[in-house]
Amino acid sequence: MIPKFLKKWLKEQRKVVFDLYTWSKPERWTTLAVRTFRYRVARMGIALTGNEKRLLGYRDRHRGKRAFIMGNGPSLNLCDLTLLKDEITFGVNSIFLNQDRMGFSPTYYIVEDIFVAEDRSKEISQYNGPVKFFGNYLRYCLGELDNTVWLNVCIQYNDYPGFPHFSRNAARILWVGGTVTYICLQLAYYMGISKVYLVGFDHNYSIPADAIITNKENNILSQSDDPNHFHPGYFGKGYRWHDPRVDRMEKAYMRAKDIYESEGRKVYNASVGGKLEIFPRVDYDTLFQG
Repeated sequence: MIPKFLKKWLKEQRKVVFDLYTWSKPERWTTLAVRTFRYRVARMGIALTGNEKRLLGYRDRHRGKRAFIMGNGPSLNLCDLTLLKDEITFGVNSIFLNQDRMGFSPTYYIVEDIFVAEDRSKEISQYNGPVKFFGNYLRYCLGELDNTVWLNVCIQYNDYPGFPHFSRNAARILWVGGTVTYICLQLAYYMGISKVYLVGFDHNYSIPADAIITNKENNILSQSDDPNHFHPGYFGKGYRWHDPRVDRMEKAYMRAKDIYESEGRKVYNASVGGKLEIFPRVDYDTLFQG
């Protein structure tokens, strides 16, 4: 039985619903109302397309379990990542550069950064193994990919009151927080994860002297090896990246910490060293004893 208020609302939106069912190409969904309508309906557990059906399938999929989010700092090289092979893992951006050393693909793979999506589009399209989660705003450079769930990500980086919002329902919307980790934390929450462990989070960046600052937004073009990540070619010569804005990241981390802890969940920092002190620390190796 559909509630009267919902029946009335759906009736008012019948033209949009008609368009959604008759437009076979997502790229034809040009207006904001049409692009986001299907996610507003998904919030209530109703899937209008196969994409939302897949997305709804991840709600509470891992309830009560633990998961690891792999950062890409140099300290990632100090961890025995083979221990994560049978764990629930989130990999991001250019984690595929570590594929041989890891010996496995992460369970889930997420990209938020436009520069990464554009500059690594070929590698991303060829990266098989993990389930991929991308915001719809990246369709223009990533196209239609297999094993991909498209998300309604609100790209709002300005310092608005309460920045950043945290979504408890990824079927409806997710919010950016200046780091792809924030998307991962919202997805992990949606999946019911009770304990999240961060690995490879050095939380410390330097801009090489030979890097080119390209505009007032402090976009950076590398001219040499990358000192900030586990692989020198991560943002190596010719690759673009954004000013990391650690201060903005910390706001996002604090928001996620508060949300998780308010509901009896926890986020831990299992990185070796680094400067991220917002989350309680645990020793990585002890997580696999017994």
